[in-house]
Amino acid sequence: MLIRVGYEIAIRCNQPTPMTTYLNLESARTADIKCENGPVASPDLKLEKFKDLFGNTAIRLLAPAGNLTLTYDAVVKDDGLPDPVHEDAAEITVDKLPTECLAYLSASRYCETDELSQLAWNLFGHIKPGWTRVQSICDYVNQRLTFSYGFARSTRTAAQAHEERVGVCRDFAHLAVALCRCMNIPARYVNGYMGDIGVPADPAPMDFNAWIEVFLGDRWHTFDARHNQRRIGRIVVARGRDAADIPLIHTFGPHELTNFKVWTFEEHDPSFNRQRFDKVSLLTPWFSPRWSRLSRAIRERSEAEPTL
Repeated sequence: MLIRVGYEIAIRCNQPTPMTTYLNLESARTADIKCENGPVASPDLKLEKFKDLFGNTAIRLLAPAGNLTLTYDAVVKDDGLPDPVHEDAAEITVDKLPTECLAYLSASRYCETDELSQLAWNLFGHIKPGWTRVQSICDYVNQRLTFSYGFARSTRTAAQAHEERVGVCRDFAHLAVALCRCMNIPARYVNGYMGDIGVPADPAPMDFNAWIEVFLGDRWHTFDARHNQRRIGRIVVARGRDAADIPLIHTFGPHELTNFKVWTFEEHDPSFNRQRFDKVSLLTPWFSPRWSRLSRAIRERSEAEPTL
């Protein structure tokens, strides 16, 4: 299977501004890239690649005063298989975990394990450890939160998402990560591409997706509290403790986002036609027709619920 991925992101700065991006595909997929164009900056700039503390490939640059557009377009080979299932994968006690997993047990910027620990043990302490427990956490998060781009807020933490009962994919991922860590299961935040492959097409604008990976047995396993099903065609961009570690773009100074388009879909044209895609920009918020009603109902339900 071939998957087309890419983005067009534009910002405006009032003065030259240092900037980093986490938009490159993970290095493990380099051999799968059949053809690509970019990343390209307009106006033309030096794009310097570097590896961060988590092994991600990032880019640093100096954004000029005025407008800057970053674009990327590629076709990637994929096995076309759903996320693997390993129901016998067991939890590993902390004393036996690989050292590199320990960083994914602690609280982080968006994942407050101290605030959620008692809740997690009340909810999942009686669940069979391992795969079943992680899936139960994802089931809970999926049912607890209501998704809509209208609910997006960049400062929302896992505990706040739990109380507000709303969010976008990063909020689902942060809450699932935090609850797993509360149960002493290493969990990390993943950002990447995931199109509507093998599922009904979603009419909402395409965006980067967030999901989680947990360490069970002897490896990391993919879970997705937002969609809560095994999906085809995930292409990882970066991994970190939470979204604060891997911001798509980060400027060391003020900027205005003027365009944000993302695409990912199954590609049937191996010739890689470099056409521009007329994708809806996420700068125009995608509010569900039910958003206001859902928001009100969620607030009323949260106020009526007893605290665990």
